[in-house]
Amino acid sequence: MIRIRNLWKRYGLNEVLRGLNLDVQRGETVVILGRSGVGKSVLLRHIIGIEKPDQGTIEIDGLKITDLKKNRIYSAVKNMGMLFQGSALFDSMNIEENTAFYLNQHGDPATKKPFSQEMIRKKVKEALAMVGLEGTERKMPSDLSGGMRKRAALARLIVYRPAILLYDEPTTGLDTITSRQINELIVKTQSELKGTSIIVTHDLHSAFFVADRIALHRDGKIACMADPEEFMKIDDPLIQFLRENMAYTREKENPR
Repeated sequence: MIRIRNLWKRYGLNEVLRGLNLDVQRGETVVILGRSGVGKSVLLRHIIGIEKPDQGTIEIDGLKITDLKKNRIYSAVKNMGMLFQGSALFDSMNIEENTAFYLNQHGDPATKKPFSQEMIRKKVKEALAMVGLEGTERKMPSDLSGGMRKRAALARLIVYRPAILLYDEPTTGLDTITSRQINELIVKTQSELKGTSIIVTHDLHSAFFVADRIALHRDGKIACMADPEEFMKIDDPLIQFLRENMAYTREKENPR
């Protein structure tokens, strides 16, 4: 379980997180919905320990990672993985090397021993097959389309089977068809790994496709949270706008 209480973060005069509270249950997929630039990605970076809050606590399975020193944070979050908005593949490595990076660096978390190269190749092949990128091992990131780079980044994430998966705007910049493919992969990954997923996005259609619960991030806080059907019934001006936008989009996609 992930438990966040009274989280505050300021950059200069810009107060991004303002006493944010959030609970995420083990095994569920939570989508944090909000406008671009409101601090959704900042929240993910705090959960995975890249940044420290000015105030407040983040608790992962009973351990307050916000109380830990830098050298202890890594061991506390090693069961997490993050899909970055820009994919963050290493340009100088091919897809096989990118996918194998974590395994080569950290070895087997169960035995604390390095994986054999044969085992790494096997795991990489399985991860790439899972995201539909068989045969791309020798390609460079620059050889791939935007959607394929997202899938390669997802393969690099799932290859070590983290228990907690964080997704930063996974469909941003992608066309409708590719966005749907990424959403389908997120659902497939959740089913395969049986992990806990947190996805930040401003894409309402993606949120409805993948979420068990949707949270609205506004003014540095979680304004409300519910399952998708109940979320759309909440009396809130922004959610009213989202309802109207979804209805308009459906009408365009399915004209009479």
